[in-house]
Amino acid sequence: MDFYHTPGSSSQSAHIVLHEAKVRFRPHKVDIFSHTLEDGSDYGLVNPNGYVPALTLADGTLLTESVAIIDWLASGPADLLPDGALGRTRHLQILAFISTEVQKPFIPLFFIDDQVERTRLRRSLAERFRWVGSKVEGDFLFGDRFSGADAFLYVMLRWAAMTEVETPPSLNGLAARIENRGSVRAVLAAEGFGPLAGVDLPR
Repeated sequence: MDFYHTPGSSSQSAHIVLHEAKVRFRPHKVDIFSHTLEDGSDYGLVNPNGYVPALTLADGTLLTESVAIIDWLASGPADLLPDGALGRTRHLQILAFISTEVQKPFIPLFFIDDQVERTRLRRSLAERFRWVGSKVEGDFLFGDRFSGADAFLYVMLRWAAMTEVETPPSLNGLAARIENRGSVRAVLAAEGFGPLAGVDLPR
């Protein structure tokens, strides 16, 4: 497999799940502003949409979108899904919420200078994090077992720290537990980032 990612971006969540799933893959860093790979080649030849993450399977199939890649990996032998008949559906539900209601509003927060709008976005995101925090069922989102959605949420919590968005104590504790996992430590090291407590810029 070939995995295309940009350090610190939303692709970090799929990067973590790849390590959790213990699958072999070749990582490729993408400059999402110039749409080039490290060797200078055109990333558009891999993913015409130009964004990350992207995962090319052994048969050449291209998977894109964090939700799809995380779901595919979580549904495999690693079994990173909640228990129960509706386990996968519940997992997709929270992945979709994080993608549309948390990740999407974060994007302008990284780029706009309007302080009134930045304050509005922070308040809106804080409310959504509170909702997610109210759903935590144990050590992780769905109980005592780590899921793919935990990886996605962890990356959004890093973004919250970077942009001074308030997050509830239940999620702060969850983030600390996630960060203790070997998969997360490996990805942070590979992408050049320190632990959440000191998140600001890549090393």
